[in-house]
Amino acid sequence: MNQSDIRAIALSLPEAQEHPHFDRPSFRVRGKIFVTLPPVTEGGPKLVVLKLPELVKESLQQTDAGAVVSLGNWDKGGWTQLDIGRMDEDKMADLVRLAWRQVAPKKLLTGGMA
Repeated sequence: MNQSDIRAIALSLPEAQEHPHFDRPSFRVRGKIFVTLPPVTEGGPKLVVLKLPELVKESLQQTDAGAVVSLGNWDKGGWTQLDIGRMDEDKMADLVRLAWRQVAPKKLLTGGMA
């Protein structure tokens, strides 16, 4: 999986839109960010930042510790940076959908979406 795959998954979700955020792509639902894609550096990891529930973030730190990359001060509030290449593809796709559900309005969630 790569950042293009993350983009495709994010944009497949109801009302998801792509907008720039500090010179990087972000994906939002009704103005709320659920995913950002940091710049790819040559030879560096391919990263994604997701808005996840704190318990999920803690679980990832236990089960996929090698994939979790620190965000420094941004680590608070559920923001989680992952190395895409170190994550199972199905799990990564599920995490993108979970991030969407974290910020999507309740009306979208109860309407049987994603």
